Amino acid sequence: MRSTTVLIALTSSLVPAVSAHGHVRGVTVNGKWTPGADPVWYYNPNGVAPNAGWKSLNQDNGFVEPSAMASADVNCHKSATPGQTYIDVNAGQEVKFYWNTWPDSHKGPIINYIAPCDGDCTTKSAQSLRWTKISQGAIVSGNTWVTDQMLTNNFTSTTTIPRNLKAGNYVIRHEIIALHGAQNVNGAQLYPQCLNLRVGGSGSVAPSGGVPGTSLYRNNEPGIIFNLYTGQTSYTFPGPAVWTGAN
Repeated sequence: MRSTTVLIALTSSLVPAVSAHGHVRGVTVNGKWTPGADPVWYYNPNGVAPNAGWKSLNQDNGFVEPSAMASADVNCHKSATPGQTYIDVNAGQEVKFYWNTWPDSHKGPIINYIAPCDGDCTTKSAQSLRWTKISQGAIVSGNTWVTDQMLTNNFTSTTTIPRNLKAGNYVIRHEIIALHGAQNVNGAQLYPQCLNLRVGGSGSVAPSGGVPGTSLYRNNEPGIIFNLYTGQTSYTFPGPAVWTGAN
């Protein structure tokens, strides 16, 4: 018992103290819970059960800077490695993402992408994935953003898998872009979170127009550069258009 207590205390002392930011702790599909990659895996890698989330070096619940958009980190966070299990979902079903926390000052868009694995997602590299945007949201009304809604909904955000999507293995990239510093160059904060999906159903439409993560954004484009404090009532989403071919 004492050794367990010591291990917990030691692990807690190693985890960086943060009061903001966050990570996806898990998802539900049809009420079934599947855990994501908890950043504490780093401190006890042999004691964490395999899960569908991509593990990364985000132990500070931190972010990817726009200056790193040309690196593989932009795909699934810093030095990400693939999840070892899958979330089962049928085309047309909802996936609900549960964040562990999120600061109300970090307003911004929530964007979802998928990438087909063309085989086993558990052996893919982040740089090999090709992303297709399936949904996005930003300003709801006035000063209310989708991130504000997420806070009032118990830190949850939901997207729907396109109803005619071809069955197969995919990685879903669920991302918040925090804009509280985005009026400055390199001030936006990207929080990409990736999980493996095993999509079932009778859909037959494969994603089209997928691009590598390093081609999703430019660090000076609208949506990455944005002044949150000027009362703007519209937002230009960065990246490719939403793919509707399987809707």
